[in-house]
Amino acid sequence: MQLLHVLILGIVEGITEFLPVSSTGHLMLTAKLLHIGQTDFIKSFEIAIQLGAILAVVVLYGNQLFKNRQILNKLMAAFIPTALLGAVLYKIIKKFFLGNNQLVLWSLFIGGIFLIIFELWHREKEGAVEELKDISYPQALAIGLFQASAMVPGVSRSAATIIGGLAVGLKRKTIVEFSFLLAVPTMLAAAAFDLFKSAPAFNREQFLSMSLGFLAAFIVAIMAIKFLLSFIRRHSFISFGIYRIVVALTFWWMIK
Repeated sequence: MQLLHVLILGIVEGITEFLPVSSTGHLMLTAKLLHIGQTDFIKSFEIAIQLGAILAVVVLYGNQLFKNRQILNKLMAAFIPTALLGAVLYKIIKKFFLGNNQLVLWSLFIGGIFLIIFELWHREKEGAVEELKDISYPQALAIGLFQASAMVPGVSRSAATIIGGLAVGLKRKTIVEFSFLLAVPTMLAAAAFDLFKSAPAFNREQFLSMSLGFLAAFIVAIMAIKFLLSFIRRHSFISFGIYRIVVALTFWWMIK
């Protein structure tokens, strides 16, 4: 894979990992635009560089992640559904879901419509949870169930967890930050599991490509996190829903 392709994919991952637009879907569509075939290495590369985005969360939220046992326990509760389903469905996801551009486009399109409808319908209730430590275990588990739907490429882990959190009574900023933190065990487990399975087949050049993609994703993700926190203070997620629909329609038109 060319160095330029590695950097582009790393930048795309960093921008999209925490926005409700599906980083996996964007990586797959970007690879198609760059005429990069969906080989086993590319599928693993797209998973591995997500660790760069995860490191950005650790750098920005390390104190909350490691020093507050209450928050850590809630994150583990939310992580359980994805961990169990991911372990069971790993082969199916990698063989049939990753690389399926039509599945990505339908997920982006339907998810965009759902995101718009949800934002128009949702009204924040009085007493919505404002502090991460006050999230209950049932709420955390419910958010984890929503997150599990993002194993389908194009759904978006961020969108699923944010909608889930708003639906069970969290404030907007609270669920966005919880979504950031929940990405750490989720994507760390996904990448570690995939690399454990696939790494023996990769050569030194491929590991170097992963490292450069990781670094690009890390740098850009820090900026993306700060952007999203600033964005939600003044806006809803409707614009992201519209964006998802436009991307899906554009790619359908391009691949006719």
